Amino acid sequence: MVESSFQSKLPHLGTSIFTEMSLMANQFQAINLSQGFPEFDTPAFLKSAIKQVIDEGKNQYCPSAGLPELLQQIGDLVQRCYIKDAARKLDALNTITVTSGATEALMVAIQTLVRPGDEVIVFDPAYDAYEPAVELAGGRCRHIAMNAPDYAIDWSLVKQAINDKTRAIVINSPHNPTGTLLGQSDLLALQQMVLEHELYVISDEVYEHMTFDGQAHESVLAYPELFQRSFVISSFGKTFHCTGWKLGYCVAPEALTTEFRKIHQYVTFCSFTPAQFAVASMLKNHPQHVDELSGFYQQKRDVLVAALADSRFKVLPSKGTYFLLLDYSAISDLDDVAFCHWLTQDIGVAAIPLSPFYQAEILEVYHQKHKVVRLCFAKNDATLLKAAEILCQL
Repeated sequence: MVESSFQSKLPHLGTSIFTEMSLMANQFQAINLSQGFPEFDTPAFLKSAIKQVIDEGKNQYCPSAGLPELLQQIGDLVQRCYIKDAARKLDALNTITVTSGATEALMVAIQTLVRPGDEVIVFDPAYDAYEPAVELAGGRCRHIAMNAPDYAIDWSLVKQAINDKTRAIVINSPHNPTGTLLGQSDLLALQQMVLEHELYVISDEVYEHMTFDGQAHESVLAYPELFQRSFVISSFGKTFHCTGWKLGYCVAPEALTTEFRKIHQYVTFCSFTPAQFAVASMLKNHPQHVDELSGFYQQKRDVLVAALADSRFKVLPSKGTYFLLLDYSAISDLDDVAFCHWLTQDIGVAAIPLSPFYQAEILEVYHQKHKVVRLCFAKNDATLLKAAEILCQL
């Protein structure tokens, strides 16, 4: 029994909306387009590679920072994708840390940076892992809202929000839940403010290889001055359709990596060793998987968008990730949480409301202006078509 004097460190938090909607989808046997995980399988080569590694007995602790061969493969990937200056070489062994998923990397980066009393700027709708990590470090988030349909950052508001307590800015591109991308002008504006005010950046880039219609992902890694004050976080679970493996990584300049690793070693000494061997082999032998990912997911986006063309939903643009936003204002006056509950229980399709991605203080205004839900299209085409057929009947 919990003592009556026990005080929660996060008293305002309950079950996440992702867990809630997936449980509801299972309960009512609804098509689950809510939680963001692929319905299809991990690549056959990767599955074969991890089985081989396990059979070979490579099942013990590996170096805390990650297998050297995986660190080097990640370094080669970063070099190939984002570092165009041949003279600029990334020191993979001293700037990359393999983590137990991107969520661990986010937590460790925030604990590395944030001190009691610090403020961290986040952009709503924001992924729900940011604020609890900041609060546990003794800081507080300063929220800046982005609004439909473009969900663009107003950098003049960012400038106004910066004060002597501001420590860091968290960005996320491609953006969950909106599917938007930051452009070059955004990164340059961010860089100017970071350098001027000596701030730090946590760049959540877990959907980096999923951009559509020929648009490129603008990574912090491509901006040398900005990178010197940044933690860049990525996810193999997203890239290789193996979210349950919980394998990600953080890239940061050597001085920041040293501090990051001090905390990482006590959070999870090392991440799943067989998966590290397998992913290193995948990156080395099948680099085309990364290059083909955008086309793979764009096809799925296009299937769902076309199938919803005759619906009463307004489909908002998805430029990246595997998420699609729908405006349901022509269908219902319910707030988005109530609408998603109804959609799951009575209609048979589970979606995610956007309001849990916003600061509580602005929800009343948000509900008055916006009626938007998120669908995940990392599903088989048959699943997407079946869900769209149901939604078109509303």
